[in-house]
Amino acid sequence: MDGDSSKEIASMMFSYSSNITELEEENRILKDTVNHLKNEIDRLRTPPLMMCEVREVLDKNAIIKVPNGNQFFVCISDTVYDLKAGDSVLVDQKNLNIIKKFSRAKGFNVEQFVILEKPDTSFRQIGGLHKQIQEIREVVELPLKKPALFERIGIKPPKGVLLYGPPGTGKTLLAKAVANVTDSTFIEVVGSELVQKFIGEGAKLVKEIFELAREKAPSIVFIDELDALAAKRVDIGTSGEREVQRTFMQLLAEIDGFAPLGNVKIIGCTNRRDILDPAVTRPGRLDRLIQVPLPDKDGIREIFNIHIKDMSLEKTNKEKILNQMENFSGAEIRAVCTEAGYFAIRENRIKIKESDFVRAIDKVKEEENLEGEDYIHMFG
Repeated sequence: MDGDSSKEIASMMFSYSSNITELEEENRILKDTVNHLKNEIDRLRTPPLMMCEVREVLDKNAIIKVPNGNQFFVCISDTVYDLKAGDSVLVDQKNLNIIKKFSRAKGFNVEQFVILEKPDTSFRQIGGLHKQIQEIREVVELPLKKPALFERIGIKPPKGVLLYGPPGTGKTLLAKAVANVTDSTFIEVVGSELVQKFIGEGAKLVKEIFELAREKAPSIVFIDELDALAAKRVDIGTSGEREVQRTFMQLLAEIDGFAPLGNVKIIGCTNRRDILDPAVTRPGRLDRLIQVPLPDKDGIREIFNIHIKDMSLEKTNKEKILNQMENFSGAEIRAVCTEAGYFAIRENRIKIKESDFVRAIDKVKEEENLEGEDYIHMFG
C-alpha cells in the first residue's frame, strides 16, 4: 500500500470517528430532551395542591380552613415545621394533609387600593357644604392635630365617621380635603371591589389595610361604597355571602381595635344608608353620621363659581343658568361646566357663551334620564 492510500484511509477513519462523536452527542441531547419532556408531562399530571389557612395547630395535626370556608382536622407532613395559626399552607386535595408551608408577601393586593401620600384637595374647592366641613373637621382633624385637648378633657375622640347622601355630592372630596389639612396618608378602599375581586381573601386584605394604616399613621382609611360590604345581614348560606360576612366581621374587629388604632381615622361613604347593618354605626364605631345632601340654590351658586373661576366667559346671565340646574349634584354642575367648554372648543371659540351652558345642562339632564331608565330596566 502506497503512502497516498494510507493517508486516504487515515482521513476516512478520522472522518468516521468524528461522525460517531457527533452522533453520540446528538443522541445524548435527544435523550436529555426526551427525559425533560417526560418529567414535564409527569409534572403536569400531578394533582394541584390547594391553598388553605391554618386556624389551630395541635401537635402533629392542625385545623385548617379551606377557601369555601369549611374547616377540617388534618395531618401535618414531617417535612413541615414551625406552623402557627394564620399561616398559609399547601394541602393535597384528596386527604387535605399539609404538604408545605407557603409564604405569601405581605400586602399582596396593595395595588388594588389607592394611596395618596398628600391629597391636594382643599376645603376651598368644596362649595355648599359649610356645615359638613365643620363637622368632619371636628371629628377627624381636631383629634389628629390636638390629641392633648381630648386627654385633658378626659374623652375619647370618635374612631370614624359615616358620610351618606346621593352620588356626586362631594363625600370623597370631604375625605380628601381633611386628609390634606391633617397631612395624613389617604388610603382609599372600594367596598364593591373588595367583595367581588378577593373571594377567600377579603378578611386578610382588610387586616393588612389596617396594618398599613397604622404603619403610615397619621392616616385616613376611606371606604367607598360601604354598603357593598356592610349591608344588613341575612340568614342565607351561600359561600359568597359567607365570605362577605367574614370580611365585614373583620372590618368591625379592626374598627373595635384589638390593637389600638392610634392616629388612624376611618371614613365610610355610602349612597344607601338605609341598607347598612346597624352594627357598623353603633357607638364606638362609625357613630358620627354626616349627611351630604344635594346643594341648595346658594350651594349651586358656590359650586358653579368654583368651576368657572378659571374659565373664559362671555357675558352671561348666571341666575338663568343657576335656575336651570336645580337639584343638580356637585358632580353634575362640574359636568355642565366641562361640557360647555367642549361646545366652545368644537366651534373653535376661546370664550364660552351662555348658550353653551344651556346646551350642556340639557345634555347632562338627558344623560341622567337615560341612566334612570337603565336602572328601571335592570331592577324593575
